[in-house]
Amino acid sequence: MLQTARTPIVALLALLTLGPFTAQARDNAVDEALVILSSASQQTQGMAMVLANAMAQQGAKVHVLLCDRAGDLALKDDQAEPMKPRNVTPGQLLRALLDKGGSARVCALYLPNSEHTPADLIEGVSVAMPPEIAGQMLNPDIPTFTF
Repeated sequence: MLQTARTPIVALLALLTLGPFTAQARDNAVDEALVILSSASQQTQGMAMVLANAMAQQGAKVHVLLCDRAGDLALKDDQAEPMKPRNVTPGQLLRALLDKGGSARVCALYLPNSEHTPADLIEGVSVAMPPEIAGQMLNPDIPTFTF
């Protein structure tokens, strides 16, 4: 009997404790986010794209800047190995983000320093203009996440 009486009290305390955090999460929602991805690590690329998609699912307009080897995610012939647990590649996750209304650009230095041209990029990916990216980075209403 004592165990049953405690359960509602514990549940009430848990709600009172978590209440401020859930309200704060809603109050801190952002409309846009910038993800800068330059890691060559496939797992890092994958996690960045998983988080970018999660932000988009929560209503944020997500902009992705792909630099160095991460620019390869935007290539039409991306040959990355699928990763567990969902058997998708970071490039496929990038495409999913674009389908959700996100945007993606490769760094201005990516194409000139590779054998690729704008024709090699998937539809919807363009070359970043540094003043535009700098403006997003300096905008206090657009959080920037780097991987």
